[in-house]
Amino acid sequence: MRKYNYFMNKPIEIAANYVGIAKGKTAQKWYVSFILGVLAGAFIAFGGALATVAGSGFAGIQAALIKGAVFPLGLILVVICGAELFTGNCLLIAPLLSRDIEPVKTLKSWGIVYLGNFVGASLVAVLVVYGGSLSESGVQACISVAAAKSSTGFGYMFLRAIPCNILVCLAVWAAMASKSASGKILAVYLPVFAFVVCGFEHSIANMYYIMAGSMASGGAGFNFGYGVLNGIIAPTLGNIIGGGAIAVAYFAVYFKRSKPLGDELASKEKER
Repeated sequence: MRKYNYFMNKPIEIAANYVGIAKGKTAQKWYVSFILGVLAGAFIAFGGALATVAGSGFAGIQAALIKGAVFPLGLILVVICGAELFTGNCLLIAPLLSRDIEPVKTLKSWGIVYLGNFVGASLVAVLVVYGGSLSESGVQACISVAAAKSSTGFGYMFLRAIPCNILVCLAVWAAMASKSASGKILAVYLPVFAFVVCGFEHSIANMYYIMAGSMASGGAGFNFGYGVLNGIIAPTLGNIIGGGAIAVAYFAVYFKRSKPLGDELASKEKER
């Protein structure tokens, strides 16, 4: 038990810590949230760019495994370097339900961060495509990914996004359990690897894929409107449901209380 306490935070301790984190997220200046959102969007886009380049010469399960192996770079950078990612911030629903943070401030934070994520992902798309970083096969892979996401039905993309953000929010929660950088990296890596290999949909990653595909194709490779609708909006809604499911579950177990969380934590520690 001592080693567990030394190396890890218990789930109830994560909940207590997250209340403070949530208050900080919703109270910080709008430009701070926006800048951190831009960084997070860029970090995820770097992971997406790396996955596209690394997997461009492969197909099927080989391509999926290679992409899954390198894509976690994005969320690792978000967690270790510090940034605001919309999908991970769906966990704010838990302290929102426990009335530790205010609804208006939460929605404002989500909106600013989401916009920042889009700007960051789009900026990386500009640098990658117009900077000539993609080989001919990379360009084709970039266009192919965007076309596939735009042509897949809204309902399919919505449903694929739900398990994606279940895994992303679990990755963020698990990272908060660790007290070391290496532990946080490992906690993030496997859930993200899983959602990429399984073909689940991440709205912020798709911002990069859709924008990069549109730029690489000159707007002729696929329908951009459907790309936004099916590739970004549908996964955004699904991500909210998936992340919200985890947040509601943890609210019921760790956040729901009749007294301040600090007192609740102390009483539960005494019971142990």
